[in-house]
Amino acid sequence: MNTAAKRIMIFDDDDDIQSICTYILEQDGWQVSVYGNCAGLIDHITAFKPSVILMDNWIPDEGGVNATQRIKSTQDTKYIPVIYFSANSDIESLAKTAGADMFLPKPFDLDELKEIVNKAFHRPQ
Repeated sequence: MNTAAKRIMIFDDDDDIQSICTYILEQDGWQVSVYGNCAGLIDHITAFKPSVILMDNWIPDEGGVNATQRIKSTQDTKYIPVIYFSANSDIESLAKTAGADMFLPKPFDLDELKEIVNKAFHRPQ
């Protein structure tokens, strides 16, 4: 079981999604860090040391697929579970292409958000 601090990074350019996810996850005991783009992606991740990452498909500037592939191909960040989330109807395929560990279709139920984030946090490394 993962005993690290509950730290999550959210990469999404939608202010409403950022606010809702931050509020719900902070209520559930998470320390949340939010970014509206992927500038400095790996540097931000290595500095914050998240235990889970939520990655939007339509994130500026490179998109979620490329950003997730970079996370998964970088030695210091590849072990961090990435939950791909998007309103795209082909999210399962996009998540697989990106190398994400899980996916969450938008719109999502708030209980679904908490459930998948906690599942990612407690998965074996």
